[in-house]
Amino acid sequence: MICEPVEDFAAALPGGRAIMGLDLGTKTIGVALSDRLLSVATPLETVKRKKFGLDAARLLEICGDREVAGIVLGLPRNMDGTEGPRCQSTRAFARNLEKLTDLPITFWDERLSTVAAERALLEADASRKRRAEVIDNVAASYILQGLLDRLRHLRAAP
Repeated sequence: MICEPVEDFAAALPGGRAIMGLDLGTKTIGVALSDRLLSVATPLETVKRKKFGLDAARLLEICGDREVAGIVLGLPRNMDGTEGPRCQSTRAFARNLEKLTDLPITFWDERLSTVAAERALLEADASRKRRAEVIDNVAASYILQGLLDRLRHLRAAP
């Protein structure tokens, strides 16, 4: 079930389970997971893209192993807020994934998430090789953390 806006996603989430964040690239998918309290996002792994069926099987395996409650996909909007071909591709991925799972799926604006991840890795003095290995799942954690912060704000609102 694709939930837009985020409020609908929040309403569909069962309590006490993690959320998975995804940064979809053309060659890899960065994967991050939240804790069960939905407060902190942590990079998990980078999935090498093959075919949709294989990619989805790996992601759903993670969902089962980690008792994931919902999935957030980074939506790569243009800097002016419009949606281009990459957004269409991400939405198509979500529609195909929706056919394979009952988990709620939502989107989070991922503008500058990779830039922020790269900056954090540079500040951590990660080597070029190490940055290339983890950039996607670190970007996924930035996407997921943005959603978690929004959910926390929604829960705090009167």
